[in-house]
Amino acid sequence: MVERMVIIGGDAAGMSAGSQARRMRGPDDLAIVVFERGTHTSYSACGIPYWIAGMVSGPSALVARDPETYRREYAMDVRLRHEVIAIDLDRREVVARALDDGGREVREPFDTLVYAAGAIPQPPPWPERDVAGVFGVQTLNDGEALRAWLSSHHHMRRAVVLGGGYIGVTMAEALVRRGLAVTLIDRAEQPMPTMDPDMGRMVSDALKEIGIDVRSGVVATGLEHEDGRVTAVHTNDGTVPADVVILGLGVRPNTQLAAEAGFPIGVTGGIKTDDHMRVVGEPGQDDSRFAGVWAAGDCVETVHRITGQPVHLPLGTHANKQGRVAGLNIGGSDATFPGVIGTTVSKVCGLEVARTGLRERDAQQAGLPYLTVTVTSTNRAPYFPGTASITVKLIAERPSGRLLGAQIIGESEAAKRIDPLAVAIWNDMTVVEMTSLDLGYAPPYAPVWDPVLVAARKAANAIDGDKR
Repeated sequence: MVERMVIIGGDAAGMSAGSQARRMRGPDDLAIVVFERGTHTSYSACGIPYWIAGMVSGPSALVARDPETYRREYAMDVRLRHEVIAIDLDRREVVARALDDGGREVREPFDTLVYAAGAIPQPPPWPERDVAGVFGVQTLNDGEALRAWLSSHHHMRRAVVLGGGYIGVTMAEALVRRGLAVTLIDRAEQPMPTMDPDMGRMVSDALKEIGIDVRSGVVATGLEHEDGRVTAVHTNDGTVPADVVILGLGVRPNTQLAAEAGFPIGVTGGIKTDDHMRVVGEPGQDDSRFAGVWAAGDCVETVHRITGQPVHLPLGTHANKQGRVAGLNIGGSDATFPGVIGTTVSKVCGLEVARTGLRERDAQQAGLPYLTVTVTSTNRAPYFPGTASITVKLIAERPSGRLLGAQIIGESEAAKRIDPLAVAIWNDMTVVEMTSLDLGYAPPYAPVWDPVLVAARKAANAIDGDKR
């Protein structure tokens, strides 16, 4: 008898799970049905700001594999514009609504279920939900709607972006590139809260240099609108005129449907799974209800490798890996997901911004004694054309010297220097050990002492001074 696999969500985690399972099991053994609320599969949401800015083409360029490819090459029954509205674990079926067919309900039985519904935007602090000119940028369909609005309203001059995280700062820059006057409003001390404030200040300065009005420590409280269209944003520091508003307030796991079905929800709001990405019941729950049930991607919580604590880190890199692990296990393998350390890179104005591991406040919350060092060096030999500065901040545990976290900001060739630091954290290296790393050197690519090594040496000296 053919086993039936149902996937909820057609982006990174869900399609990675489905395609990996298909590689291991043919259609005569495993039938795969995918329900996706939008009109695209396997796309790069991270690329949306660059598409809005006109730096890359879209939307097709942002799609890794379209639905027809999955249908043709992977024998997957991909059903677009179908919103799953209920999961019945006892009857082993999901209920979906066909959005383009009058809301007709579809019931689909399953033997194996992969919940990969992703994350949803944090809601704004006002009750109005149908004001024209207010956009999120969570999905490719969101990006299409914003592009269409910007293209059809040429009179627009003023944009307000709410939130100073990755989406907020990249969207602010994108709108400046489109010729709008942009105000960035963020309740945090500095933009890019994934960085420590001293590093985030460099991002703030770069945003201001291209004309963005950065208002940190400010809270949006409501909208002003006329004829159903936004005209201003109210804040605790006054009213800001706006022809278009971008919501970049962060995301939360999309787990309401899972919670209603009885899935275990962790302290982060994400679904709890084991390291095989299987959904497991809480102590005292009947685990048999979750037999054959998996979850992956931005809807789950995972473990931070340094602290051992549950975290929710919604990144496409994690989603793809978790989906692959689920798919391998569904296919009959024995794969595990070992946790995360939160490595991210981004481009803001002329700066490359990267971080991995713990920030200072993370180390404080975990009760880890630490010291920090910050160095400014160059990306190439000082005499080589195109040399630019790089600032590296390391956080090391006291007294062991174990590397806990790293942050890098530079004008060129900075971002990928976070990778050796991520590898060092992953493998519990100390800053003393790092001073001997055999990193590449040539004048066009690095000075004799790479900035990573300079920072490690400074941290090692600080640790040594502690011991003395």
